[in-house]
Amino acid sequence: MSNWFAVLIAASIAACSGAGENGGDEGAGGASGPGGTGAGTPTGTGAGTPTGTTGAGTPTGTTGAGTPTGTTGAGTPTGSTGAGTGSCPGGVNIATTGNPFDGGTLFVDPEYVAKVQSSIDMTTDAALVEKMKKVQQIPTAFWLDRIAAVDRLAGHLDKAIELQNQLCQPVIPVIVVYDLPNRDCFAEASNGELRLENGGAERYKTEFIDKIAEIFAARPNLRIVTVIEPDSLPNLATNMGQKDCSEETAAGYKDGVAYALKKLNMANVHHYIDAAHSGWLGWPDNQEKGAAIFKEVLDLAGNPSNVRGFATNVANYTQLKYAEGGESYDQQFNPCFGEFDYVNQFGQALSAVGLGDKHFIIDTSRNGRGNIRADWGYWCNNIGAGMGERPKANPGGATRLDAFYWVKPPGDSDGTADKSAERYDLFCGYENADQRAPEAGFWFHEYFVECVKNANPPL
Repeated sequence: MSNWFAVLIAASIAACSGAGENGGDEGAGGASGPGGTGAGTPTGTGAGTPTGTTGAGTPTGTTGAGTPTGTTGAGTPTGSTGAGTGSCPGGVNIATTGNPFDGGTLFVDPEYVAKVQSSIDMTTDAALVEKMKKVQQIPTAFWLDRIAAVDRLAGHLDKAIELQNQLCQPVIPVIVVYDLPNRDCFAEASNGELRLENGGAERYKTEFIDKIAEIFAARPNLRIVTVIEPDSLPNLATNMGQKDCSEETAAGYKDGVAYALKKLNMANVHHYIDAAHSGWLGWPDNQEKGAAIFKEVLDLAGNPSNVRGFATNVANYTQLKYAEGGESYDQQFNPCFGEFDYVNQFGQALSAVGLGDKHFIIDTSRNGRGNIRADWGYWCNNIGAGMGERPKANPGGATRLDAFYWVKPPGDSDGTADKSAERYDLFCGYENADQRAPEAGFWFHEYFVECVKNANPPL
Protein backbone atom coordinates (compact mmCIF):
# COMPACT_ATOMS: atom_id res chain seq x y z
CA MET A 1 0.00 0.00 0.00
CA SER A 2 1.40 3.36 -0.95
CA ASN A 3 2.13 5.87 1.80
CA TRP A 4 -0.39 8.41 0.53
CA PHE A 5 -3.16 5.78 0.46
CA ALA A 6 -2.38 4.73 4.03
CA VAL A 7 -2.71 8.38 5.04
CA LEU A 8 -5.98 8.60 3.10
CA ILE A 9 -7.50 5.65 4.94
CA ALA A 10 -6.46 7.02 8.32
CA ALA A 11 -7.85 10.45 7.51
CA SER A 12 -11.06 8.98 6.14
CA ILE A 13 -11.82 7.02 9.26
CA ALA A 14 -11.31 10.15 11.33
CA ALA A 15 -13.38 12.31 8.98
CA CYS A 16 -16.38 10.06 8.42
CA SER A 17 -18.94 11.26 10.91
CA GLY A 18 -22.11 10.11 9.21
CA ALA A 19 -23.71 9.06 6.02
CA GLY A 20 -25.48 11.20 3.56
CA GLU A 21 -28.90 10.45 2.31
CA ASN A 22 -28.61 9.03 -1.14
CA GLY A 23 -31.30 6.63 -1.70
CA GLY A 24 -32.34 4.08 -4.22
CA ASP A 25 -34.50 4.31 -7.25
CA GLU A 26 -37.90 5.63 -7.17
CA GLY A 27 -39.89 2.88 -8.44
CA ALA A 28 -41.47 2.20 -11.73
CA GLY A 29 -42.77 5.29 -13.34
CA GLY A 30 -44.86 4.43 -16.31
CA ALA A 31 -43.04 5.14 -19.46
CA SER A 32 -45.06 6.64 -22.22
CA GLY A 33 -43.41 4.31 -24.68
CA PRO A 34 -44.99 1.01 -25.63
CA GLY A 35 -45.51 -0.34 -22.17
CA GLY A 36 -42.21 0.88 -20.82
CA THR A 37 -41.43 1.02 -17.17
CA GLY A 38 -40.20 4.32 -15.89
CA ALA A 39 -38.33 4.64 -12.73
CA GLY A 40 -37.30 7.15 -10.27
CA THR A 41 -34.85 7.07 -7.51
CA PRO A 42 -35.60 7.71 -3.98
CA THR A 43 -33.24 9.08 -1.53
CA GLY A 44 -33.76 9.88 2.06
CA THR A 45 -32.89 12.47 4.54
CA GLY A 46 -30.79 10.09 6.47
CA ALA A 47 -27.27 9.08 5.81
CA GLY A 48 -26.38 7.28 2.75
CA THR A 49 -26.10 7.70 -0.92
CA PRO A 50 -27.41 8.18 -4.46
CA THR A 51 -30.43 6.94 -6.10
CA GLY A 52 -31.31 5.87 -9.55
CA THR A 53 -34.27 5.01 -11.70
CA THR A 54 -36.05 1.74 -12.08
CA GLY A 55 -33.00 -0.15 -11.13
CA ALA A 56 -30.67 0.99 -8.55
CA GLY A 57 -27.27 2.07 -9.34
CA THR A 58 -24.40 3.87 -7.85
CA PRO A 59 -20.88 5.13 -7.73
CA THR A 60 -18.07 4.21 -9.87
CA GLY A 61 -14.46 3.78 -9.18
CA THR A 62 -11.22 3.33 -11.02
CA THR A 63 -10.21 1.04 -13.81
CA GLY A 64 -9.91 -1.84 -11.48
CA ALA A 65 -9.67 -2.76 -7.91
CA GLY A 66 -6.32 -1.85 -6.69
CA THR A 67 -4.85 1.54 -7.25
CA PRO A 68 -6.91 4.68 -7.00
CA THR A 69 -5.08 6.06 -9.96
CA GLY A 70 -8.27 6.10 -11.92
CA THR A 71 -7.79 7.10 -15.49
CA THR A 72 -4.47 8.51 -16.29
CA GLY A 73 -5.53 8.56 -19.85
CA ALA A 74 -3.93 9.47 -23.03
CA GLY A 75 -2.96 12.93 -24.00
CA THR A 76 -1.56 15.87 -22.17
CA PRO A 77 -4.19 18.36 -21.08
CA THR A 78 -3.75 21.81 -22.42
CA GLY A 79 -4.97 25.07 -21.04
CA SER A 80 -4.52 27.03 -17.90
CA THR A 81 -2.46 25.89 -14.98
CA GLY A 82 -4.16 25.50 -11.63
CA ALA A 83 -2.63 27.27 -8.72
CA GLY A 84 -0.65 24.47 -7.15
CA THR A 85 1.14 24.24 -3.88
CA GLY A 86 3.41 21.70 -2.30
CA SER A 87 6.12 19.90 -4.22
CA CYS A 88 4.90 20.60 -7.76
CA PRO A 89 6.95 23.40 -9.38
CA GLY A 90 4.63 25.78 -11.19
CA GLY A 91 1.53 24.02 -9.93
CA VAL A 92 -0.54 21.30 -11.60
CA ASN A 93 -2.11 21.78 -15.02
CA ILE A 94 -5.74 20.75 -14.48
CA ALA A 95 -7.03 21.63 -17.95
CA THR A 96 -8.54 18.90 -20.09
CA THR A 97 -8.51 18.07 -23.77
CA GLY A 98 -12.23 17.34 -23.47
CA ASN A 99 -13.00 14.30 -21.34
CA PRO A 100 -12.63 15.42 -17.69
CA PHE A 101 -12.10 11.82 -16.52
CA ASP A 102 -9.03 11.49 -18.72
CA GLY A 103 -5.52 12.61 -17.89
CA GLY A 104 -5.70 12.42 -14.13
CA THR A 105 -6.42 10.38 -11.00
CA LEU A 106 -9.98 9.76 -9.85
CA PHE A 107 -10.31 10.70 -6.19
CA VAL A 108 -11.14 8.01 -3.64
CA ASP A 109 -13.70 9.31 -1.12
CA PRO A 110 -12.27 8.98 2.40
CA GLU A 111 -15.77 8.68 3.88
CA TYR A 112 -16.50 5.68 1.67
CA VAL A 113 -13.17 4.13 2.64
CA ALA A 114 -14.28 4.40 6.28
CA LYS A 115 -17.65 2.77 5.55
CA VAL A 116 -15.95 -0.16 3.86
CA GLN A 117 -13.55 -0.37 6.80
CA SER A 118 -16.54 -0.84 9.09
CA SER A 119 -17.48 -3.92 7.07
CA ILE A 120 -13.90 -5.18 7.05
CA ASP A 121 -13.92 -4.94 10.85
CA MET A 122 -16.96 -7.26 10.95
CA THR A 123 -15.55 -9.82 8.49
CA THR A 124 -13.47 -12.86 9.44
CA ASP A 125 -13.09 -14.42 5.98
CA ALA A 126 -9.55 -13.43 4.96
CA ALA A 127 -10.19 -13.78 1.21
CA LEU A 128 -13.30 -11.60 1.46
CA VAL A 129 -11.40 -9.00 3.47
CA GLU A 130 -8.80 -8.75 0.70
CA LYS A 131 -11.56 -8.07 -1.82
CA MET A 132 -13.02 -5.38 0.42
CA LYS A 133 -9.61 -3.75 0.68
CA LYS A 134 -9.57 -3.51 -3.11
CA VAL A 135 -12.93 -1.72 -2.97
CA GLN A 136 -11.35 0.83 -0.63
CA GLN A 137 -9.16 1.91 -3.52
CA ILE A 138 -12.03 2.48 -5.97
CA PRO A 139 -13.32 6.02 -6.47
CA THR A 140 -16.95 6.76 -5.70
CA ALA A 141 -19.01 9.94 -5.86
CA PHE A 142 -19.51 12.29 -2.94
CA TRP A 143 -23.23 13.00 -2.52
CA LEU A 144 -24.58 16.40 -1.58
CA ASP A 145 -28.10 15.20 -0.79
CA ARG A 146 -29.09 17.80 1.82
CA ILE A 147 -28.04 21.27 2.84
CA ALA A 148 -26.07 20.03 5.85
CA ALA A 149 -23.90 17.84 3.59
CA VAL A 150 -22.40 20.97 2.02
CA ASP A 151 -20.55 21.56 5.28
CA ARG A 152 -18.35 18.54 4.44
CA LEU A 153 -17.65 19.55 0.84
CA ALA A 154 -14.70 21.91 1.40
CA GLY A 155 -12.85 19.30 3.45
CA HIS A 156 -13.48 16.66 0.81
CA LEU A 157 -12.12 18.85 -1.97
CA ASP A 158 -9.14 19.95 0.11
CA LYS A 159 -8.13 16.31 0.57
CA ALA A 160 -8.24 15.94 -3.22
CA ILE A 161 -6.01 19.01 -3.57
CA GLU A 162 -3.60 17.60 -0.98
CA LEU A 163 -3.29 14.39 -2.98
CA GLN A 164 -2.94 16.36 -6.22
CA ASN A 165 0.01 18.22 -4.74
CA GLN A 166 1.61 14.91 -3.79
CA LEU A 167 1.13 13.30 -7.20
CA CYS A 168 1.76 16.45 -9.27
CA GLN A 169 -1.06 15.50 -11.63
CA PRO A 170 -4.78 16.32 -11.70
CA VAL A 171 -6.91 14.61 -9.07
CA ILE A 172 -10.60 14.47 -9.99
CA PRO A 173 -13.38 14.33 -7.38
CA VAL A 174 -16.95 13.57 -8.51
CA ILE A 175 -19.74 15.40 -6.69
CA VAL A 176 -23.46 14.55 -6.92
CA VAL A 177 -25.73 17.59 -6.57
CA TYR A 178 -29.04 16.24 -5.28
CA ASP A 179 -31.45 18.32 -3.22
CA LEU A 180 -34.12 19.81 -5.47
CA PRO A 181 -37.36 20.83 -3.76
CA ASN A 182 -40.02 18.10 -4.18
CA ARG A 183 -37.16 15.72 -4.96
CA ASP A 184 -37.88 12.25 -6.37
CA CYS A 185 -41.49 13.05 -7.08
CA PHE A 186 -42.39 9.46 -7.95
CA ALA A 187 -40.66 7.87 -4.95
CA GLU A 188 -41.19 7.40 -1.27
CA ALA A 189 -37.80 6.24 0.04
CA SER A 190 -35.69 9.15 -1.21
CA ASN A 191 -37.86 12.21 -0.81
CA GLY A 192 -35.76 15.20 0.16
CA GLU A 193 -35.83 17.95 2.76
CA LEU A 194 -37.14 20.85 0.65
CA ARG A 195 -40.71 21.57 -0.43
CA LEU A 196 -41.79 24.19 -2.94
CA GLU A 197 -44.74 25.24 -0.79
CA ASN A 198 -42.39 25.95 2.12
CA GLY A 199 -39.89 28.19 0.35
CA GLY A 200 -37.84 25.27 -0.95
CA ALA A 201 -36.88 26.92 -4.23
CA GLU A 202 -35.23 29.88 -2.51
CA ARG A 203 -33.49 27.67 0.05
CA TYR A 204 -32.20 25.40 -2.73
CA LYS A 205 -30.62 28.40 -4.42
CA THR A 206 -29.27 30.36 -1.47
CA GLU A 207 -28.46 27.66 1.10
CA PHE A 208 -27.44 24.86 -1.25
CA ILE A 209 -26.31 25.86 -4.76
CA ASP A 210 -24.84 29.25 -3.80
CA LYS A 211 -22.76 27.66 -1.04
CA ILE A 212 -21.53 24.91 -3.39
CA ALA A 213 -20.61 27.60 -5.91
CA GLU A 214 -18.56 29.49 -3.31
CA ILE A 215 -16.65 26.35 -2.38
CA PHE A 216 -15.98 25.40 -6.01
CA ALA A 217 -14.91 28.93 -6.93
CA ALA A 218 -12.41 29.02 -4.07
CA ARG A 219 -10.62 26.00 -5.57
CA PRO A 220 -9.96 26.88 -9.23
CA ASN A 221 -6.92 24.62 -9.27
CA LEU A 222 -9.02 21.45 -8.91
CA ARG A 223 -10.81 19.69 -11.78
CA ILE A 224 -14.28 18.88 -10.45
CA VAL A 225 -16.92 16.66 -12.09
CA THR A 226 -20.56 16.88 -11.05
CA VAL A 227 -23.63 14.70 -11.58
CA ILE A 228 -26.65 16.99 -11.52
CA GLU A 229 -29.89 15.99 -9.77
CA PRO A 230 -30.48 12.26 -10.26
CA ASP A 231 -34.04 11.35 -11.28
CA SER A 232 -35.35 14.88 -11.55
CA LEU A 233 -35.79 15.76 -15.23
CA PRO A 234 -36.45 12.15 -16.39
CA ASN A 235 -39.52 12.09 -14.10
CA LEU A 236 -40.94 14.94 -16.14
CA ALA A 237 -40.80 12.79 -19.26
CA THR A 238 -42.72 9.81 -17.88
CA ASN A 239 -44.37 10.38 -14.50
CA MET A 240 -46.27 13.66 -14.77
CA GLY A 241 -49.60 13.65 -12.96
CA GLN A 242 -48.60 10.79 -10.66
CA LYS A 243 -47.75 11.06 -6.97
CA ASP A 244 -45.87 14.33 -6.44
CA CYS A 245 -45.00 14.90 -10.12
CA SER A 246 -47.17 17.99 -10.60
CA GLU A 247 -46.85 20.96 -12.92
CA GLU A 248 -45.52 22.97 -9.97
CA THR A 249 -42.87 20.31 -9.34
CA ALA A 250 -41.92 20.28 -13.03
CA ALA A 251 -41.46 24.04 -13.08
CA GLY A 252 -39.42 23.87 -9.90
CA TYR A 253 -37.16 21.16 -11.31
CA LYS A 254 -36.49 23.07 -14.50
CA ASP A 255 -35.84 26.34 -12.72
CA GLY A 256 -33.66 24.67 -10.06
CA VAL A 257 -31.49 22.71 -12.49
CA ALA A 258 -31.07 25.74 -14.74
CA TYR A 259 -30.04 27.85 -11.74
CA ALA A 260 -27.50 25.21 -10.65
CA LEU A 261 -25.98 25.07 -14.13
CA LYS A 262 -25.72 28.86 -14.35
CA LYS A 263 -24.29 29.30 -10.88
CA LEU A 264 -21.79 26.45 -11.28
CA ASN A 265 -20.63 27.55 -14.73
CA MET A 266 -16.88 27.53 -14.00
CA ALA A 267 -13.91 26.54 -16.13
CA ASN A 268 -12.74 23.89 -13.66
CA VAL A 269 -16.17 22.26 -13.22
CA HIS A 270 -17.63 19.73 -15.68
CA HIS A 271 -21.30 18.75 -15.49
CA TYR A 272 -23.19 15.57 -16.39
CA ILE A 273 -26.98 15.84 -16.01
CA ASP A 274 -28.80 12.70 -14.92
CA ALA A 275 -30.53 11.05 -17.89
CA ALA A 276 -32.17 7.93 -16.38
CA HIS A 277 -31.30 4.58 -17.99
CA SER A 278 -32.30 2.23 -20.78
CA GLY A 279 -35.22 0.75 -18.83
CA TRP A 280 -36.72 4.19 -18.24
CA LEU A 281 -36.18 6.43 -21.25
CA GLY A 282 -35.16 3.69 -23.67
CA TRP A 283 -38.34 3.75 -25.73
CA PRO A 284 -38.14 6.14 -28.71
CA ASP A 285 -40.96 8.43 -27.60
CA ASN A 286 -39.49 8.65 -24.10
CA GLN A 287 -36.12 9.52 -25.62
CA GLU A 288 -37.73 12.31 -27.63
CA LYS A 289 -39.52 13.70 -24.57
CA GLY A 290 -36.37 13.50 -22.48
CA ALA A 291 -34.23 15.20 -25.11
CA ALA A 292 -36.76 18.03 -25.47
CA ILE A 293 -36.78 18.60 -21.69
CA PHE A 294 -32.98 18.69 -21.50
CA LYS A 295 -32.87 21.13 -24.40
CA GLU A 296 -35.40 23.39 -22.67
CA VAL A 297 -33.45 23.43 -19.41
CA LEU A 298 -30.10 24.03 -21.09
CA ASP A 299 -31.59 26.93 -23.03
CA LEU A 300 -33.02 28.30 -19.78
CA ALA A 301 -29.53 28.07 -18.25
CA GLY A 302 -27.96 29.92 -21.18
CA ASN A 303 -26.31 26.78 -22.59
CA PRO A 304 -23.23 26.85 -20.35
CA SER A 305 -20.19 25.43 -22.07
CA ASN A 306 -19.15 23.29 -19.11
CA VAL A 307 -22.12 20.94 -19.44
CA ARG A 308 -20.17 18.01 -20.83
CA GLY A 309 -23.13 15.65 -21.13
CA PHE A 310 -25.29 13.15 -19.28
CA ALA A 311 -25.03 10.39 -16.67
CA THR A 312 -26.97 7.14 -17.08
CA ASN A 313 -27.85 4.20 -14.84
CA VAL A 314 -27.25 6.21 -11.67
CA ALA A 315 -28.07 3.99 -8.68
CA ASN A 316 -29.43 1.36 -11.06
CA TYR A 317 -28.69 -2.23 -12.01
CA THR A 318 -29.05 -2.22 -15.79
CA GLN A 319 -26.22 -4.06 -17.49
CA LEU A 320 -24.07 -2.57 -20.21
CA LYS A 321 -25.34 -4.96 -22.85
CA TYR A 322 -27.20 -8.21 -23.33
CA ALA A 323 -29.02 -9.95 -26.13
CA GLU A 324 -32.78 -9.69 -26.61
CA GLY A 325 -34.38 -12.01 -24.12
CA GLY A 326 -31.24 -11.90 -21.98
CA GLU A 327 -33.24 -10.79 -18.94
CA SER A 328 -36.08 -12.64 -17.26
CA TYR A 329 -38.46 -9.67 -17.31
CA ASP A 330 -40.59 -8.48 -20.22
CA GLN A 331 -38.70 -5.77 -22.08
CA GLN A 332 -41.95 -4.48 -23.57
CA PHE A 333 -40.56 -3.75 -27.04
CA ASN A 334 -37.85 -1.48 -25.68
CA PRO A 335 -35.15 -1.34 -28.40
CA CYS A 336 -32.37 -0.62 -25.89
CA PHE A 337 -30.81 -3.83 -24.58
CA GLY A 338 -28.56 -2.28 -21.98
CA GLU A 339 -26.78 1.01 -21.40
CA PHE A 340 -24.56 0.85 -24.48
CA ASP A 341 -27.66 0.74 -26.69
CA TYR A 342 -29.26 3.51 -24.69
CA VAL A 343 -26.25 5.83 -24.89
CA ASN A 344 -26.04 5.29 -28.64
CA GLN A 345 -29.74 5.82 -29.31
CA PHE A 346 -30.32 8.63 -26.84
CA GLY A 347 -27.32 10.40 -28.34
CA GLN A 348 -29.22 10.46 -31.62
CA ALA A 349 -32.32 11.88 -29.92
CA LEU A 350 -30.16 14.61 -28.40
CA SER A 351 -28.64 15.37 -31.79
CA ALA A 352 -32.12 15.85 -33.19
CA VAL A 353 -32.69 18.75 -30.79
CA GLY A 354 -29.29 20.32 -31.32
CA LEU A 355 -27.36 18.63 -28.48
CA GLY A 356 -25.19 16.38 -30.59
CA ASP A 357 -21.99 17.51 -28.89
CA LYS A 358 -22.80 15.90 -25.53
CA HIS A 359 -21.03 12.91 -23.98
CA PHE A 360 -21.97 10.26 -21.41
CA ILE A 361 -20.87 8.45 -18.31
CA ILE A 362 -22.43 5.19 -17.10
CA ASP A 363 -22.78 4.19 -13.45
CA THR A 364 -21.40 0.65 -13.22
CA SER A 365 -21.30 0.32 -9.45
CA ARG A 366 -23.94 -2.43 -9.14
CA ASN A 367 -24.66 -3.68 -12.66
CA GLY A 368 -22.22 -6.59 -12.78
CA ARG A 369 -24.93 -9.27 -12.81
CA GLY A 370 -28.15 -9.67 -14.76
CA ASN A 371 -31.29 -11.73 -14.13
CA ILE A 372 -31.65 -10.56 -10.55
CA ARG A 373 -35.12 -9.00 -10.76
CA ALA A 374 -38.52 -10.01 -12.02
CA ASP A 375 -39.36 -6.59 -13.44
CA TRP A 376 -37.36 -3.82 -15.07
CA GLY A 377 -38.85 -1.36 -12.60
CA TYR A 378 -37.48 -3.04 -9.48
CA TRP A 379 -34.80 -0.74 -8.07
CA CYS A 380 -34.58 -1.32 -4.34
CA ASN A 381 -31.64 -3.32 -2.93
CA ASN A 382 -32.05 -6.08 -5.51
CA ILE A 383 -30.85 -9.42 -4.19
CA GLY A 384 -27.96 -10.90 -6.14
CA ALA A 385 -26.47 -7.60 -7.36
CA GLY A 386 -22.76 -7.38 -7.96
CA MET A 387 -20.30 -4.56 -8.50
CA GLY A 388 -19.64 -3.93 -12.18
CA GLU A 389 -16.86 -2.51 -14.30
CA ARG A 390 -14.41 -0.33 -12.42
CA PRO A 391 -14.27 3.38 -13.12
CA LYS A 392 -12.36 4.06 -16.29
CA ALA A 393 -12.02 6.84 -18.87
CA ASN A 394 -12.74 6.16 -22.55
CA PRO A 395 -13.91 2.56 -21.98
CA GLY A 396 -15.39 2.10 -25.46
CA GLY A 397 -18.55 0.14 -26.21
CA ALA A 398 -20.69 3.15 -27.11
CA THR A 399 -20.27 6.41 -28.95
CA ARG A 400 -19.24 9.54 -27.04
CA LEU A 401 -18.80 7.55 -23.83
CA ASP A 402 -16.44 9.40 -21.47
CA ALA A 403 -16.26 6.94 -18.60
CA PHE A 404 -17.56 4.17 -16.41
CA TYR A 405 -17.89 5.48 -12.87
CA TRP A 406 -19.33 4.37 -9.51
CA VAL A 407 -21.82 7.15 -8.85
CA LYS A 408 -23.77 5.17 -6.26
CA PRO A 409 -21.44 3.87 -3.55
CA PRO A 410 -22.12 0.12 -3.25
CA GLY A 411 -23.29 -0.62 0.26
CA ASP A 412 -25.47 2.45 0.73
CA SER A 413 -29.06 1.28 1.08
CA ASP A 414 -31.73 2.22 -1.45
CA GLY A 415 -34.52 2.22 1.11
CA THR A 416 -35.90 0.35 4.09
CA ALA A 417 -38.00 -2.82 4.01
CA ASP A 418 -39.74 -1.77 7.24
CA LYS A 419 -43.35 -1.14 6.23
CA SER A 420 -43.92 1.00 9.32
CA ALA A 421 -41.13 3.43 8.43
CA GLU A 422 -42.12 6.91 7.29
CA ARG A 423 -40.09 6.62 4.08
CA TYR A 424 -41.04 3.04 3.23
CA ASP A 425 -41.48 2.52 -0.52
CA LEU A 426 -43.44 -0.47 -1.75
CA PHE A 427 -40.60 -1.38 -4.13
CA CYS A 428 -38.45 -2.10 -1.07
CA GLY A 429 -40.98 -4.73 -0.03
CA TYR A 430 -41.04 -6.62 -3.34
CA GLU A 431 -39.73 -10.15 -3.65
CA ASN A 432 -36.45 -9.14 -5.27
CA ALA A 433 -35.58 -6.58 -2.58
CA ASP A 434 -33.37 -7.51 0.36
CA GLN A 435 -35.67 -7.34 3.37
CA ARG A 436 -32.84 -6.64 5.85
CA ALA A 437 -32.34 -3.13 4.45
CA PRO A 438 -32.11 0.02 6.59
CA GLU A 439 -33.34 3.47 5.53
CA ALA A 440 -32.13 4.95 2.25
CA GLY A 441 -28.51 6.01 2.37
CA PHE A 442 -27.54 4.18 5.54
CA TRP A 443 -24.73 1.64 5.34
CA PHE A 444 -26.06 -1.86 4.60
CA HIS A 445 -23.23 -4.22 5.56
CA GLU A 446 -24.90 -7.46 4.50
CA TYR A 447 -25.74 -6.05 1.09
CA PHE A 448 -22.25 -4.68 0.61
CA VAL A 449 -20.87 -8.17 1.32
CA GLU A 450 -23.08 -9.68 -1.40
CA CYS A 451 -22.11 -6.99 -3.91
CA VAL A 452 -18.44 -7.77 -3.24
CA LYS A 453 -18.95 -11.52 -3.61
CA ASN A 454 -20.94 -11.08 -6.85
CA ALA A 455 -18.62 -8.53 -8.46
CA ASN A 456 -18.22 -8.99 -12.20
CA PRO A 457 -15.42 -8.62 -13.19
CA PRO A 458 -14.35 -10.29 -9.93
CA LEU A 459 -12.43 -8.24 -7.41
